[in-house]
Amino acid sequence: MRLSTLFTKTSRETPKDELSFNAQILIQAGFIDKVAPGVYTFLPLGLRVIKNIEKIIREEMNNIGGQELLMPSLIPKQSWKTTDRWIILMPFLS
Repeated sequence: MRLSTLFTKTSRETPKDELSFNAQILIQAGFIDKVAPGVYTFLPLGLRVIKNIEKIIREEMNNIGGQELLMPSLIPKQSWKTTDRWIILMPFLS
């Protein structure tokens, strides 16, 4: 992949609204983009890094006989209520 054909370009300016140094560098380098506070999109370079990390971990897990699973991002409300954690989430869901 040539840098000139990338979807995004690097930036010289540091993002003013970003407090985290790591996020500032990743945004400047074109690995991620900030969508909302605490929410980031992986751009092509960042996604490529994630895929390489996944590949390395998968190879090592296979070597030791490990198993891979995929868990859901959303879980039923009843699970949160049973453990008395639904009250904590309510301000974020309103």
